[in-house]
Amino acid sequence: MNRRDLALALLVVTVWGSSFTVIRIGLDSMPPMLLAALRFSLAAIPAVFFIRRPAIQLNYLLAYGATVGIGQFGCMFYAMHLGLPAGLASVVLQSQAFFTLLLAALMLQEKVSGAQLAGLAMAATGLILIGSATGLAGTRAIPLSAMLLAITGAAFWGVSNIVVRKAVNAGAGREQRLDMFSLVIWSSLVPPIPLLVLAFFLHTPEELSSAIQSFDLTALLAVIYLAFAATLFGFGTWSKLLSRYPASQVAPLSLLVPVTGLLTANLVLGERLVLLQWAGCILILCGLGTASLRLRSLRRAVVGHI
Repeated sequence: MNRRDLALALLVVTVWGSSFTVIRIGLDSMPPMLLAALRFSLAAIPAVFFIRRPAIQLNYLLAYGATVGIGQFGCMFYAMHLGLPAGLASVVLQSQAFFTLLLAALMLQEKVSGAQLAGLAMAATGLILIGSATGLAGTRAIPLSAMLLAITGAAFWGVSNIVVRKAVNAGAGREQRLDMFSLVIWSSLVPPIPLLVLAFFLHTPEELSSAIQSFDLTALLAVIYLAFAATLFGFGTWSKLLSRYPASQVAPLSLLVPVTGLLTANLVLGERLVLLQWAGCILILCGLGTASLRLRSLRRAVVGHI
């Protein structure tokens, strides 16, 4: 990979890692489902008028939009609304790689190696350490519901990766190549209405009305960053890099997302982790690194949906 493309890849993982801090800032003035709905609405419109629809069956398009937009981001946004810190969210969400691994074994009959099982055990231990350390040494306690929602969001990310794999396999039979950038844009049409319905269930009309009336520049910039920087620029650039280089050179760089996520949350939000939480984060990243050595067949599906 040349220096320019490496710099672009590092910029993308920095944008993706920073997006967790941006989400946290946006949630200070906006309900989670409303923020997510606006993010996907702006990511889809007006881009759908300029980007051709991906060569994919409608059921796969709907499934991908639902699992990513409603499942992954709906759960993650609400987990952060309940109290999951931005930096830890960037780490916990990476457990999607192991859900992808397990689902691929169950649904695609792919073999699970010893390295992958070892990585899964390390990451699971890391999650336990993070959960058990909350409230220690003056850190803010993380509600169990927030942790469970974040893990559920990671599981939905894993499901979306399997949807992509199935869509790619179906397209290969018809000699059609799946454009992931186009898929991200067109699938963004799926989540907004269901997310708005969820917003009405989770919040009172007065809360939603107040959020809309108090919509300010900070909220607008948060939505723009999430839609254009994290989604369109991030995924568009990442897709181009995957088209130019082997996935084994590009995909491992996504492991830097939690690193940039933790650093940004520390610098901007002043989030601090106790030693036990740092140990948990390191275990998760080591587990991801161990498993990724044998995840080459999945790497084209396991890319950064941030």
